[in-house]
Amino acid sequence: MESSLIRTTAADLYDAHVMKNYARAPLTLVRGRGAQVWDDAGQCYLDFTSGIAVSALGHCHPQWVAAVQRQAGELIHVSNLFRNPQQAELARRIVGYAGPGRVFFCNSGAEANEAMIKLSRLHGEKKAGEEGKCYKIIGAKNAFHGRTYGSMSATPQEKIQKHFRPLVPGFAFAEFNNLQSFADLIDDQMAAILIETIQGESGVVPGTVEFLRGLRELCNRHNLLLLLDEVQCGIGRTGSFYGFEYAGIQPDAIGMAKGLGGGYPIGAMWVRETAAELFQPGMHGTTYGGTPLACAAALAVLDVIEKEKLLEHVRAASVGWMEALQAMARDFPAQVLAVRGRGFLVGVQLASDPTPYVAALREGGLLTPSAGGNVVRLLPPLNATREELARSVEIFRTVLKAKA
Repeated sequence: MESSLIRTTAADLYDAHVMKNYARAPLTLVRGRGAQVWDDAGQCYLDFTSGIAVSALGHCHPQWVAAVQRQAGELIHVSNLFRNPQQAELARRIVGYAGPGRVFFCNSGAEANEAMIKLSRLHGEKKAGEEGKCYKIIGAKNAFHGRTYGSMSATPQEKIQKHFRPLVPGFAFAEFNNLQSFADLIDDQMAAILIETIQGESGVVPGTVEFLRGLRELCNRHNLLLLLDEVQCGIGRTGSFYGFEYAGIQPDAIGMAKGLGGGYPIGAMWVRETAAELFQPGMHGTTYGGTPLACAAALAVLDVIEKEKLLEHVRAASVGWMEALQAMARDFPAQVLAVRGRGFLVGVQLASDPTPYVAALREGGLLTPSAGGNVVRLLPPLNATREELARSVEIFRTVLKAKA
């Protein structure tokens, strides 16, 4: 009797019941440990997607798991009508990394960026002395800030905006890493500049030191807020806690998420002390932002980063890994055009569509996401070992050789 029953697989259930808004790989993942995951057939993979830069500690780090289990047995959710000690402590820790200021908690990177967009409107109102007179934001071409209406309007990509117009007004776009193009767009209606420190979804393109410092000077000169989207490049991924630290600047606000929760959804906006009082009660909010459980997960991430010295590890281990990837590019010049990035946020730019390469890497045991500009992204967890990094290059070389 049992043998005659048709087994319903996850793939069957997805096909029958889940919205088809993702181009999912034909893979069902069921278990993870560290930088490795296993599918429902027992096959093991080296996971260099890290949940798209989310799983900062890899899968199921025991200290993170224990912290979440403990908090789940004490207090999960109370809303922001009341204080909770985990949120207060996490805000203190974030301020310690970012500098004097205050923190707003939400659930995702898009929400953090939405909060920064609203912050810019409040700054513009204060600057102009009249609501709606000073409201514009200069963003960067090829940027990606999210898929909610504000963050989507700040994302000048046709594939993101198509079908959803009219968009939120007030955005202008300049060339990333071209300071003059930003300066040329400034007028008396401008309130802020919003960029990713490193453009991730568009191909892992770091902002140059000169560009980032120049934007800070422009904002100082014209009384604009400098808003940095650190959703993908923040929380240690580059080897410093925030990606912008290599430029030696201080933004007015930082949007963060992804790696902050180590796999549990949480987002945050840090705002510099001089702008932190712009938000007053009733101006913005969220039901789930900063729950005790989410904050406990984030605190565990910070604890492990500090205890295991993961920032130092990323800085040290990424040097040899990047050298090996660049050597790979030199050995396969017809297929690999460039390797760029910082720390454990690396893009390998290919000469053709990366889709078949991503599939071949998966078949070889390495999970990677693609990005714009024919780029394969490599996003290992912050605690990936040197041996795992070396293994990723070996698999990539095997794929390139097979496709040469």
